Amino acid sequence: MHVYFDHNATTAVDDLVLDAMLPYFQKESGNPSSRHASGMTARQAVNQAREQVADAIGVQPAQVVFTSGGSEANNLFIHGAAGYLKPASVVVSAVEHPCVMRAAQELARNANGRWNLRRLAVDNLGRVNLADADDAMREQQPGLVSVMLANNETGVIQDVSAVAEKARGRGAWMHTDAVQAFGKIPVDFTSLKVHAMTLSAHKIYGPKGAAALIMDKRLLLKPLIYGGGHENGLRSGTENVPAIVGFGVACGLAKTRLAERTARIVAMRSRLEQGLVEMGAVIFGSGATRLPNTCYFALPGIEGDTLVVRLDKAGFAVASGAACSSVNPGQSHVLEAMGVEPMLARCAVRVSLGSNNSLAQVETFLKALSSVADELKRMNLVTI
Repeated sequence: MHVYFDHNATTAVDDLVLDAMLPYFQKESGNPSSRHASGMTARQAVNQAREQVADAIGVQPAQVVFTSGGSEANNLFIHGAAGYLKPASVVVSAVEHPCVMRAAQELARNANGRWNLRRLAVDNLGRVNLADADDAMREQQPGLVSVMLANNETGVIQDVSAVAEKARGRGAWMHTDAVQAFGKIPVDFTSLKVHAMTLSAHKIYGPKGAAALIMDKRLLLKPLIYGGGHENGLRSGTENVPAIVGFGVACGLAKTRLAERTARIVAMRSRLEQGLVEMGAVIFGSGATRLPNTCYFALPGIEGDTLVVRLDKAGFAVASGAACSSVNPGQSHVLEAMGVEPMLARCAVRVSLGSNNSLAQVETFLKALSSVADELKRMNLVTI
């Protein structure tokens, strides 16, 4: 049986989530904008989901804007905010997900010099350098700042509230991509002191195709998609009712199951990393506070992509980097920003544990990894 150890890429839909979604594919298939009974039923379902998402992170339902995914939500904040603000600097960490980094790059590239891009340096553990954040805020007027709550590759958790205080002190709008963090650690919108936050359903055992941008009520954004004025005019298009319903239920489950899930997963990762260290592995970001489920490691001399393929054949799904970036193979920009030597970075493999994994699976994985590594060494495939 294949063991799935790639939960930072996506998760399987929970049974309770699927059960909640099923009626809205056929029996309750109305358009939420329709005025008849079927449409009203769909609208009520969307409203309930909005309440569930809001409750999970401590905001009001009116602050939740549904989108098709985390990438759209991140782009909506960066380009939508830029549409209202005076041109200034867009400040992002050097380890942001590509859907934030590239959105910021495009904003700067197409603004004819009116918007400037400033990347915040990180230390060798992948944590944002707060002194560099101070410098960035002083160098020129920041308009937008975006720092992810937890990194999708290393799992390293950022001090978002500290950066947010600096950004607010300079009058900038602060955003955090919390897609990887939510469901794995407590996430509270107010405590993070941000103006906007991104969440996604498929990282928390919900469906693909549903996400949200959480906004301060005072924020004004220019839409990316025009049409019928859905989502209070911020995201036109008929709502994906089944996915939104699933998103709402998944948020509720993420909140109620967090403590139990965390305890189990911490125990699994501890055993995993103990075994990896015994094999001589380097664990990236291990000295920083990380998501409890994430382990990004390298066995020096064994290329990550090769190891991923061999482990897949052995029955284990792991990753050599971010799934969203797999179309652009090459060194991880996260490890590069951390100052990891390129040859070691090419050996990187990510294991991200989930609720259905077990200690027995971790033990079996360690045995398989040891066997595969020994085989590659015997075949003289350790030189890269």
